[in-house]
Amino acid sequence: MKIAKLPFWIFLLVASVSAAQVNNKTFNPSAFVDPQIGSVHGRWFFYTPASLPFGMAKLAPHTNAYGSKGGWQPCGYDDRHTSIEGFGHFHEFQIGGLVVMPTTGALQTIPGSLEDPDAGYRSRFDKKSEHAEPGYYSVYLKDYRIKAELTATERVGYHRYTFPQSKEARIIFDVGHRQGESSDVTESIIRLSGKKELEGSIETYPEYLKFCDPGKRVRMYFVIQINKEPQSFGTFTDSVASFNQKETKGIGNGMFLTFSTVKDEMIEMRVGLSYTSIDNARKNLQAEAAGQSFDAVRIAAGKKWNEKLGRIKVEGKDSINKVKFYTGLYHALLGRGLASDVNGQYPTNNGSIGQIPLDKSGKPTYNHYNTDGIWGAFWNLGQLWALVYPEYQSEYMQSNLDFAQETGWMHDGVAAGAHSNGVLTNFFGLMLAATYNCGIRDFNINSAYETAYKNEIGYINRPFGSGKYDLHYLVNGGYIPARDTTISNGWVFNFGASHTLEFCFSSYAVAQFAKAIGKQDDYNRLMKQAACWKNLYDPESKFIRPRYENGKFIDSFNAMQAWRGFQEGNAFQYTWYVPQDIAGLMNVLGKDTFNARLENTFTESRKSTFGGGKEINSFSGLEKLYNHGNQPCLHQSWLFNYSGKPWLTQKWTRTICDEFYGADPLHGYGFGQDEDQGQLGAWYVMAALGLFDVQGHAAMNPTFQFGSPLFDKVTIELDPKYYSGKNLVIETRNNAKQNMYIQSVSLNKKKLENCWIDRKKLTEGGVLMFDMGPKPNTAFGIHTPPPSMSTDK
Repeated sequence: MKIAKLPFWIFLLVASVSAAQVNNKTFNPSAFVDPQIGSVHGRWFFYTPASLPFGMAKLAPHTNAYGSKGGWQPCGYDDRHTSIEGFGHFHEFQIGGLVVMPTTGALQTIPGSLEDPDAGYRSRFDKKSEHAEPGYYSVYLKDYRIKAELTATERVGYHRYTFPQSKEARIIFDVGHRQGESSDVTESIIRLSGKKELEGSIETYPEYLKFCDPGKRVRMYFVIQINKEPQSFGTFTDSVASFNQKETKGIGNGMFLTFSTVKDEMIEMRVGLSYTSIDNARKNLQAEAAGQSFDAVRIAAGKKWNEKLGRIKVEGKDSINKVKFYTGLYHALLGRGLASDVNGQYPTNNGSIGQIPLDKSGKPTYNHYNTDGIWGAFWNLGQLWALVYPEYQSEYMQSNLDFAQETGWMHDGVAAGAHSNGVLTNFFGLMLAATYNCGIRDFNINSAYETAYKNEIGYINRPFGSGKYDLHYLVNGGYIPARDTTISNGWVFNFGASHTLEFCFSSYAVAQFAKAIGKQDDYNRLMKQAACWKNLYDPESKFIRPRYENGKFIDSFNAMQAWRGFQEGNAFQYTWYVPQDIAGLMNVLGKDTFNARLENTFTESRKSTFGGGKEINSFSGLEKLYNHGNQPCLHQSWLFNYSGKPWLTQKWTRTICDEFYGADPLHGYGFGQDEDQGQLGAWYVMAALGLFDVQGHAAMNPTFQFGSPLFDKVTIELDPKYYSGKNLVIETRNNAKQNMYIQSVSLNKKKLENCWIDRKKLTEGGVLMFDMGPKPNTAFGIHTPPPSMSTDK
């Protein structure tokens, strides 16, 4: 599905159909999701259309996954490629494996390359034959004249292959090679366990585990049931095949099944998955797939996506914005998938199997999830999940609390129970505090607080994988110095300045948690730590500037230089990184300098599409004034709300939505920049609602600041378990592309004077009304800025 490439009249048709669907209560938001958007240069977990929200089974075609480097760089599927090497099942940060490929003709056991598809079983495909939607994928493999279709339940992958007439119809199962982010396979097993059944396991040693959790492994288990008995079978190791062998164990290995098919014969497979055992993979398969046909599962998948996506219903005339919105929301629900089985068992850090408590009916009371870190997720995913999917945020945080209960420390990225910290910070203390601040509190509050507090001040015997390896400098000396740190794989880090800013921010969040539950001494200590950002402010250059251990600012300072003291950014970008105290930052910079620099930032950055221009690179934009393609900058367009010019927040957030975000495979999230696991898509969703919190809900009483809402009307379902309101409706009068400026705002017909509002007022439900116009109302929202640490006493 590629809505954005269709003629304009189609958009008008889609818009009219949409309006009718809303009125008839049959709204189908999945129709506006285009999984191809941004799929050029996408990450490993980015493109997995045959999956459910937060599911374990994430099926997708691979164009460049086989034998990849195994780090974090984009791989798996790229819309520019024209041949497919197989269909994978596991797609999480640092997790990949079990790839299947249907073929006909002579047996080949290696996939070949993009440059030479004929060197292996890889097949060319016509892009016109490819179809992707939430929960389903299909493509025609031209070299074999096979139609491949994929869908999924939470833990079971479904395949349907329509073969031509052939006496050499085959299905290849690769278990022993690097796939995507899996890195080294240390042992894999696959065996024919019945006439129409296979089972096995894959053990990998991902690159990030090698320095975050040395010695740990990621283990994946599977049971495959096929609707037809093969005529013959065999195993292989790389290019060497062994016929009539029922089992293979080792590395570089796999298995093949051979069938005789008539024209248009369908062979179907159901693949049960687990991170704990083959037995649990079979239980998952039985629980979720028994008696379920491919078509029934596909329909059910569509309904589940519509339920999740449909919690936000947008109405308006601009279909392209709807496509951007629902595709962004789709990405926010796609990453960070299930790690637990139907019986509540999950992989623990020590290699054993954990057990989630069961309810009276024997079902798990919550789920466990794999996850990358949440480096900047408080500016997108955290706000969105807490507002619309609080039940998921609760489970997501409980998973980390269980990990901390087992190991003594929170993780900041976990792959099947093992530390897999992507950036070696740790913002889960902030995320936990924000969860509490939002009123999501169905966990042990005291235990959660102690865990969060330890995350901000604890450094003795702290495992490297828990992040904050340099925290002791901040705790004991008030800043983290500019110095090289070489980790076990040879990478050299020098991120003292950015880590100081980040750890100060998270200290503020947990300080608010402390204050809320009466931990006054802890509050005082953490607030003092939260103010340490000032120790790196250089009044001469008026930038955050790294300092050596002797206290001197670094020499040869260039505010645009990336990586020197700043992780994935530069001093110009990171000087804005004081979300807890924008008023304090404005005080040291001076309001005029603050505004002049911020205005220049966006005027100039528009010339490079608010990122790295058209350079296809995850790190493009690191040496720019602003880089929307990476997390550290995502709050900056909202800072005018603090500086007395809220109309510029309205202007620039709307312009970023229109120009940084596209609706095609290349120009989706910038040009090949890093959407990560829904980070940029979730930002678009929040900006389109006209709501955002610079503090990431870190404050004890969180607020939302206003931007420029995109749609005529938005209806958000509020979860009655967590919020008193039923719906939050956002209406926009006089809405038009040129009318980006707020003229006035009201909540439940009561006029608002500020450019921000207490979050709790919105979760009580009602109608938030924006009146828009083509020119700024420079009198609106300028008198009382949003709360900051130094002004909110």
